[in-house]
Amino acid sequence: MQHIVWEIKYLSPPLVWRYCKKCKEKKAFLCSGQFRVNAQRKTLDVWLIYKCSDCDTTWNAALYSRVCTQSLDPALLEAFHTNSPALAEHYAMDCSLLQKNGAEITVPPYLVLGMDFLPDETVTLTIKSEYDIPIKISSIVRKKLHISQRDYLQRIADGRICSIPERDLRHCKLHREITLLFQTGL
Repeated sequence: MQHIVWEIKYLSPPLVWRYCKKCKEKKAFLCSGQFRVNAQRKTLDVWLIYKCSDCDTTWNAALYSRVCTQSLDPALLEAFHTNSPALAEHYAMDCSLLQKNGAEITVPPYLVLGMDFLPDETVTLTIKSEYDIPIKISSIVRKKLHISQRDYLQRIADGRICSIPERDLRHCKLHREITLLFQTGL
């Protein structure tokens, strides 16, 4: 049995939807890649700055609130001060953090990197993602293998596609990694 690995490569951070006070309606906010660090005596506040896609109004997503300056690693603090692009991407891709800040997230554009195969082959497939972004498994598989929703659902019903451990592949979403088993007609 062949084992194939697909990796999800994100093309940009997710759009964040929030109410824009200047536009007076819900708008998409884009990550600016910059941090705001505010020190008040012995405590720090750190935010990731987002900008409205229409009017450039800013929104600050709270990363740390009232933390002791000694509790943060000096290298991390330096990365906040220098607006590290890698650190900004790390926080911008953290959907649970953004949702805790009251934002709605749109799944970012992505590519599925890995070897193609025919859906009728017997294959163990592992799908991996560097970030925990809730993409439906069905959309990843259908996009990469070029099969319809109806064909995908029929294969699940027939037992030709299943997950290890067993999950509802009609509705489940990718959380870092999942393993699927594709089998020939039973």
